[in-house]
Amino acid sequence: MEEYNVRLGHFLGLSLLFIAAPGCPFDFYHLTSTPASFTRQIESPKSFVLKDEVVIAKNQAPCGYSRTLRTGSRWEQCGAIPVGEVYKSRDQVLTVECSNIYEAYLVVSDGLLSGFYLPVEKAYVSLPDKMNLPLR
Repeated sequence: MEEYNVRLGHFLGLSLLFIAAPGCPFDFYHLTSTPASFTRQIESPKSFVLKDEVVIAKNQAPCGYSRTLRTGSRWEQCGAIPVGEVYKSRDQVLTVECSNIYEAYLVVSDGLLSGFYLPVEKAYVSLPDKMNLPLR
């Protein structure tokens, strides 16, 4: 009986290890963001359409998950934060992925993509380098 309890203990211990191990890397990436005060755009919002696909490469994207902005997607200004104008699209859902998945809008400053506004978190995530947006 004692041998049975020892084997059962080893089995349960290994089972817990295999269940918990895949979950450990989940929180490996942490999103670095700063709080951003959002001002809603009500009158005469700006908009643009992407002429070409824009790939935000792994080394540019927060936490290393690349994103693609689709050709022909229309982006409408929905507001502004201190670092730039905030644009949302009805043509595609944009997310930023780290240890969680966050809804994201584009932040454009001086005609360049500078980062993302996370509406639920009310925060800004910057890109390491600003990117050109090929506009129609």
